[in-house]
Amino acid sequence: MANFQINQDLTYNNSPIVKKNEFINMPAEDTELPTYEKISHLLPSPIWQDHGDVIDCYDFAWRTAFGNLRKANAEANFVSNFIDTAFNDYLFMWDSSFIVMFGKYGAHAFNFQKTLDNFYSHQHKDGFICRELCEFKPGEHFSRHDPSSTGPNILAWSEWEYYCQTGDTHRLEKIFDPLLAYHLWLKEHRTWRDGTYWSTGWGCGMDNQPRLEKGYHVIFSHGHMVWVDTCIQQVLCAKILIQIADIIGRGDDENISVLESEIENLTTVINEKLWSEDDAFYYDLWKNGELNKVKSVGAYWALLADIIPKERLGRFVAHLDNPKEFKRPCRVPTLSADHPEYSEEGKYWRGSVWAPTNYMVLKGLEKNGFDELSYDIARNCLDNVVNVFNKDATLYENYAPEKSSKGDPAKKDFVGWSGLFPISILFEYVFGIRPHARERKIVWNVRLLEKHGVKNYPFNDFSIDLMCEERTTENDEPIITAICDEPIEIEIHYASKTKIIHASPRD
Repeated sequence: MANFQINQDLTYNNSPIVKKNEFINMPAEDTELPTYEKISHLLPSPIWQDHGDVIDCYDFAWRTAFGNLRKANAEANFVSNFIDTAFNDYLFMWDSSFIVMFGKYGAHAFNFQKTLDNFYSHQHKDGFICRELCEFKPGEHFSRHDPSSTGPNILAWSEWEYYCQTGDTHRLEKIFDPLLAYHLWLKEHRTWRDGTYWSTGWGCGMDNQPRLEKGYHVIFSHGHMVWVDTCIQQVLCAKILIQIADIIGRGDDENISVLESEIENLTTVINEKLWSEDDAFYYDLWKNGELNKVKSVGAYWALLADIIPKERLGRFVAHLDNPKEFKRPCRVPTLSADHPEYSEEGKYWRGSVWAPTNYMVLKGLEKNGFDELSYDIARNCLDNVVNVFNKDATLYENYAPEKSSKGDPAKKDFVGWSGLFPISILFEYVFGIRPHARERKIVWNVRLLEKHGVKNYPFNDFSIDLMCEERTTENDEPIITAICDEPIEIEIHYASKTKIIHASPRD
């Protein structure tokens, strides 16, 4: 038998967009890593009267995060220093996209967002980006046509959250083409004939959730199924890419119309084929045409993508506040409690409470005006995480839904995306401070009665000191102090009222 070697280039349909990717062949960063001890003064400092344990958990998260920083390994085609996933010796796309969403608050000490540079530097000629990159030698965990090789596609959302905090349009200019090429690769290689998307347990990030028909492998098979979360994430990504294009002056890009058409098509299909009117829920669609009737937290990407008709919104959100479904003692389980395979211990994605999906739910509720519910969920999950921290002195990969304890199984010292709990969720949903860098404005929903705030809060390329004094009742007008060197507007909401103040200059 004749021996021959296949020319690997013949397997690619090269993308002209990838040629614009500035991260490919970029020289590796060669700067020393900061240590927590030397840079902790550059981090934001939360203050919350009578809640020292929350502050201790917050400090632990940052200390652990800085212990997970790694230098860019040029041999492995890494271009930027980064924060490790804290799982194994691979950098995970799914995890990293969420890790940098609390990392944005440490940007004055270390640019965590550049962790994502290493995925862009690994982009293939046709736009593919692998979901796991080897950190210590050249290599990726999957070949690109493995069904579990990539996803979820939330890189664009992660970059958008960073932009909202920093207003960094230069970064938007750099990441637009890699993100666009990756989106179009998924559109070409992860869709069925009607334009809907498929994934796998690993590919969607929720490894062992029981979503497929019997006979298919729950982790590695696509099951010939339409995956509701993957479809919605593509809508979200396309909308963000269009927003970025508008900001950076690329609104006339020929691919914008492709994205617009996909948004229209997917939104229609999701609402017509993946929605159950009887259950008021979005489900996966099996190959036999039946909805799988598995209430997965993944359906709530629909809130963030803003695709839900108004008449459906209240009923859909109500599942999050139903004690028989998602309102368990520790919120929010990733699988509804009325499912026969729901686990009180969690069993990974069969009920565990995870920081990334909780953060996604909170962001979606915020976007649709459910501020009271987002506060309730945020306060519940932060209280549970801190209760466990008080007992075990660590943060876990996930948590049990029925009591304040780690999930089973769950890695400890997981920072890791669990840093979202005591950092981003504390700032944005318990304190209620939300940045709008493009408008040079901070919106502060004040609910707490105790004195609270953040010193050295990062916004754009400077910092602000924000403080709310102790109040007696929720109806009391909050006394707010905001100090910085820039003319920033603070929009304060309390007890259905709004007031505007402006930051005072530093002495």
